[in-house]
Amino acid sequence: MTTFAQETTTQMLWRRFRSPVAWAEAVDLFAILTVAALPWSTSLTAIFNVAFLLCMVPFLDTRAFLQSLTRPICAAPIALFLLALVGTLWSDAAWGARLYAVGPTVKLLVLPVLLYHFERSPRGHWMFIAFLVSCALLSVMSWLVAFHPELTLKPDQAERGIFVKNYIDQSQEFALCAVALGYPIVLLLRQKRYWLAGLLTVLALSFFVNMVFVVVSRTALVTVPIMFGVFALLHLRWRSIVIIAAVLLAGAAIAWQASPQLRKTADSFVSDYTRYKEKGEPTSLGLRLEFWRKSLGFFAEAPIRGHGTGSTRGLFEQAKTGSGYQASAEVIGNPHNQTLNIAVQWGVIGIAVLFAIWSLHLLLFRGDGLAYWIGLLVVVQNIFTSLFNSHLFDFHEGWMYVLGVGVAGGMVIRAQREAAKLGEAGS
Repeated sequence: MTTFAQETTTQMLWRRFRSPVAWAEAVDLFAILTVAALPWSTSLTAIFNVAFLLCMVPFLDTRAFLQSLTRPICAAPIALFLLALVGTLWSDAAWGARLYAVGPTVKLLVLPVLLYHFERSPRGHWMFIAFLVSCALLSVMSWLVAFHPELTLKPDQAERGIFVKNYIDQSQEFALCAVALGYPIVLLLRQKRYWLAGLLTVLALSFFVNMVFVVVSRTALVTVPIMFGVFALLHLRWRSIVIIAAVLLAGAAIAWQASPQLRKTADSFVSDYTRYKEKGEPTSLGLRLEFWRKSLGFFAEAPIRGHGTGSTRGLFEQAKTGSGYQASAEVIGNPHNQTLNIAVQWGVIGIAVLFAIWSLHLLLFRGDGLAYWIGLLVVVQNIFTSLFNSHLFDFHEGWMYVLGVGVAGGMVIRAQREAAKLGEAGS
């Protein structure tokens, strides 16, 4: 009897191993784990992502996949990677620096894979839920660390309310979740499902309260109003916009008075600029202005194809002036602006490819539905935060873009395909 049971179990496992459905479920599982791990760990995110890619291999429809790569939404990210690769040929940097600079573009190759898979998978919405739940748990930990700093996993305990990573990454996550919840809340209210709408409203407010009273990045302070404006224009009536705008202004005024942390973050804009202009101090805002000024000069020197992959740090070393504690003496390989980061290395050609990526992905999410809204919001957030950081190349924000656009885009393509089939059947 025991031998028979063992044989039956072995046969069942073998059938599962040879089943395309089982492999597709494994792909979905590792994709969900990748998204859930992103707010917490770069290592786990990379491990689960590799497992996701490997599980796709055994039953991949190679012909259909290669055909999907010809779509502009897939071809543009691949083009930026190829440009970075080819750009190593005319760079003056050491080969180690050139190849290291190619690294941030590699993640863009996963985007077409995600689009392909979630065009076929019915479990895309679980990715959104996993990310939301993961960020909600991180918000709880952020509050705990704010009151008990010894709980943080960061060795220096320098950043208030940060359990892992940093306040910029955390603010990006919380801002995206809070604004993204606006669409389902409005939809539920229109359907008179008030209890669920109230629950999601409390969750959205919890993210904002954390950013107001615990920690928030200046990038989030600038971009959240823009994200709210996009939401209002797309999903609210003018009367509702006026009422909500009044409520938000009142809430912002109360938060401003009640939160010293918020006032400190906002006041740092002026103090950083003043200290940079008057004394040349390397403040956060002052360094960005210094990096941008020099990067524009580098771009003017090689406007068509740039200085090549990995050339940025060497250019800053050559342009270094002053000494000691001065902004002009800082050397960096990232000018903290996505467009300038690309312009210095690959010139107008690179800028054209970058803007093509953003434009094509914005056009992909023209429509009404949760996947349309989340995809659009991910692109809008990346565009505006990339004014102050190279967020398409940064690990955390770059993966937020790749995963968000890949999953939402696949769901949108799937919905469009099903709608087309229904239209053909109806005709």
